[in-house]
Amino acid sequence: MAAISPFIDPGAQTAEGQLALIHLKRDLLTPVILETSTTDTNRVINTRFGSFPHSNLVNIPWGTQVRAAVVDHRGRGKKSAKKRKREDEGGEDGAQPDAGATTSGFAHIVPPTPETWTTSLPHRTQVVYTPDYSYVLQRLRVRPGDTLIEAGAGSGSFTHAAVRAVFNGYPSAENGAHANGGADSKKRKRQGHVYSFEFHEQRAEKLREELREHRIDPLVTVTHADVYEDGFGKTLDGAVPQADAVFLDLPAPWMAVKHLSRSRPAAKSSSESTPQPSSTNDGDAAAWRSPLNPRKTIRLCTFSPCIEQVQRTTTELRRLGWTNIEMVEVLHRRIDVRRERIGLQEEGLRGTIPMPATVDEALGRLREVEGRLKLFHESTAAAAAAANGGAAGEDGTVEKGWGKESKGQRLLKIKELEKERKTYREGRLVHRTEPDIKTHTSYLCFALLPREWSEADEEKARKKWEGAEDKA
Repeated sequence: MAAISPFIDPGAQTAEGQLALIHLKRDLLTPVILETSTTDTNRVINTRFGSFPHSNLVNIPWGTQVRAAVVDHRGRGKKSAKKRKREDEGGEDGAQPDAGATTSGFAHIVPPTPETWTTSLPHRTQVVYTPDYSYVLQRLRVRPGDTLIEAGAGSGSFTHAAVRAVFNGYPSAENGAHANGGADSKKRKRQGHVYSFEFHEQRAEKLREELREHRIDPLVTVTHADVYEDGFGKTLDGAVPQADAVFLDLPAPWMAVKHLSRSRPAAKSSSESTPQPSSTNDGDAAAWRSPLNPRKTIRLCTFSPCIEQVQRTTTELRRLGWTNIEMVEVLHRRIDVRRERIGLQEEGLRGTIPMPATVDEALGRLREVEGRLKLFHESTAAAAAAANGGAAGEDGTVEKGWGKESKGQRLLKIKELEKERKTYREGRLVHRTEPDIKTHTSYLCFALLPREWSEADEEKARKKWEGAEDKA
């Protein structure tokens, strides 16, 4: 049995060879495979908040706050690889860098999820973000045990979310790799599987490598293929998908939907709008199998950034018999709810507006400024008179300064008074929306393809319901 993926069940604490995410701040996460038993120099994660050795990140509970360490790299950057290897093998500490806790700098170690992976993955293409793929999976009604086709894998953001949605256990020898509509498919547990197609060979190979590192490769079949020409039947493992749902993230999805049919797709003449019989011989036609599940209604979603792409796709879907065609645009905007505190008593405090809240406060500050200005001129005149031999004052002293507390003293006094206030109950409750939309704005086109229904199915249903009516 394959090792459990941290995306499925991360366990209570981190482990050797497991994917983890270093949470540095709200929008900055760094993925890392925890390794402590190798001589690789990447066993220390260097960030803007400090260095974090892998030895400090293994076998600790998820969510732990890890302090940055003072790491002695022993001049690794100035030495050759062979010399570093000799020193590492001969060292008493097994090449582990010397580390001591620093006085500042920390990070949290969190388990990977499709949501956190989307924000931290290496971008090879534009990714599908959480607001989009969560809505897509809900509309496609993807459940544990389903089979899903994905075309245009790209960076693998949607792939990881789809695996979590279809997961119903790892494949075993008893259940087979995955059910493909065989004679005994009803007796086997449907494990759920994702068939991912990618046109770019290097991106497809990189995605396979990431899936192996994340331990979800038994649940995903990544195939390098041109779905425009070859369709979805030629998978890497030779299996026909028999998909329950389809997601197309392609530049021209209308060129791929012709392969998503119940019967073998017919060729289309360049001069005619009606499909022409395929030139493939009868032997190939008999061997062809639809990539769709014949026993269920198939749900499709296409992801397109331009409205012209949606128009051409919907035209082709209608021609091929798809129904309930609908387009949706998802716009995600975060709303910040907080207390807005305004007033001169907020001067120097964070998250406040230090300006007069009332006319009385404004007049009071003006009187204070005028009074301090008057004292300044009086003290300056008295000092000049004393320098010229005149009288300094009734008590023989010269007034210096502003005559009242300084700005620093005032700010210190405000901070001391804040400790006695219940600031969480003060101010006005306001709602502010973020200025920028943090999502890849695109159009989602949904459609349904009814299940295949033959005369035999109609006769069987008629007998079943006629018998039920007689019993009633």
